Amino acid sequence: MTIRIYTTCFLVFFGIIGNAQQVLTTDEAVKLALEHNYGIKIANNTVEVAENNSGILNSGYLPTVTGNAGATLDIQNSEGQRIEGPAVLAEGVETRRYNASVNLNYTLFDGLGRLYNYKRLKEEYQLSELEARETIETTMLQLFSIYYSVAQLSENTDALEETLIISKDRLTRVGYQFDYGQNTKLDVLNAEVDINNDSIDLINIEQQLRNTKRDLNFVLGNQIIENYNVDTTLNFLFQLNKEDLLEKTKQNNVSLLQAEKNINISQFDIKTNKAQFLPTIGLVGSYGWNESATDNPLAFIVQSTTSGLSAGVNLSWNLFDGGSTLTRDKNTKIILENQKLLKEQLVLDVERNFNNSWDDYQNRLIIYQVQENNIKTALNNFERTEEKFKIGQVTSIEFRLAQLNLLNAELSRNQAKYDAKLAELTVLQLSGELLNVDF
Repeated sequence: MTIRIYTTCFLVFFGIIGNAQQVLTTDEAVKLALEHNYGIKIANNTVEVAENNSGILNSGYLPTVTGNAGATLDIQNSEGQRIEGPAVLAEGVETRRYNASVNLNYTLFDGLGRLYNYKRLKEEYQLSELEARETIETTMLQLFSIYYSVAQLSENTDALEETLIISKDRLTRVGYQFDYGQNTKLDVLNAEVDINNDSIDLINIEQQLRNTKRDLNFVLGNQIIENYNVDTTLNFLFQLNKEDLLEKTKQNNVSLLQAEKNINISQFDIKTNKAQFLPTIGLVGSYGWNESATDNPLAFIVQSTTSGLSAGVNLSWNLFDGGSTLTRDKNTKIILENQKLLKEQLVLDVERNFNNSWDDYQNRLIIYQVQENNIKTALNNFERTEEKFKIGQVTSIEFRLAQLNLLNAELSRNQAKYDAKLAELTVLQLSGELLNVDF
């Protein structure tokens, strides 16, 4: 049985064991992250706060209604002289007063300040949605970066396990050759050293794999309890078109959309400040009830009750406030100008980043294809060297070199494979399409 057959049996055996573990797909990972990632939860709560702030209850369009009630008790001594008759002395006279009222205040006109503030709150709500979307996109990139790191480390672990099996078989073979006097003890020692090095490499990468799985579980809100594997199958979106994506970038990039919302908010700030130059007209109304009772013998009326409605209109006009409103108006105009400049700069920055990311993506796809071809060459070289090693036509050192060339080719292929996928995701994120594709 050849080394390849041993290796195949080994991988099949461990593959059966691995299949017993949970396989976490990208779709499942995305779902868990959207539901349990703490950053996304906080972002969603922030959106909910902004939504509450943008509602009619926070608009200033509704009237305010207040209720007041009170009761007082007076105890006094009184002395009075009537026109006819002796003086009257009243001690400990109680006087009781009760009152209750409902008051209404409503702003009829405030220079349209409420309208612009209400629209501003709507823009802030939409801005918070964009900020939440940015958080989700950033979290998704982080998720896939770690997920594909786990996938890469998993494939690297398989490659190192296969290398260790080959090294052990080589030690057995050179041991037999040494016993029959076909080589020296140095070949045996070299094989033992290589096994130790391969074992150390395998131990290190297994630890790195465990740590990276914990990192992935953290992004998922610690929802994966049992040990798990990830899907190492990748599908590239080769149908992506640069011009289409660039146009989508200009329309849907989350940073550009946020910049546009900030411009709108600044424009409403200017209108709100201008509204403060105009008068405010308000409506007031109340319904009141009052009752007074006393046992004072000197009083002409010992009990009285009044109730009724009252209404009025008031006008308030801030004719001069020392110039603070005028200063705010000037500053908001400058802020608006800065927001427009920032957007213009951001457009150039986003286009540059997109072009760089697109070129990086294309280059990494080419590198991946080259590494795939390199695997075929390295494997062919290893298999030929293996056959010659069995019949003694190449040395143990030459066989080891071919083995390492194959291992390095596999590790480089794995690196190129996942680098290309992450580059693709970066392009999708810049174009605003990251959350619209299936993985």
